[in-house]
Amino acid sequence: MRVISLKMLREFWTKHPHAQRPLRQWYQDALQAEWHSLHEVRQTYPHADAVLGKGGMLTVFNIGGNKYRLVVRIRYDYQLINVRAVLTHEQYDAGKWKE
Repeated sequence: MRVISLKMLREFWTKHPHAQRPLRQWYQDALQAEWHSLHEVRQTYPHADAVLGKGGMLTVFNIGGNKYRLVVRIRYDYQLINVRAVLTHEQYDAGKWKE
């Protein structure tokens, strides 16, 4: 998969240093993956969920022991992941990813 963009992940872990290691791990996992469906994503990340967001179906990953949420759009047909939001659990629960 190609991931766009690492910049958003870096900006988040600059503010939340404990998120750096798990976000880097997710990034490496995603780069090596060849996912074709949510079912395949869940083989690596069992708690990944599909949610309906602005612009269509998004995938939410629990990161760092459920402390953070990574919201992405996965284009399986293009093997492309667009990072939409990286949030604390509290920000996600407050609906900040919908903005």
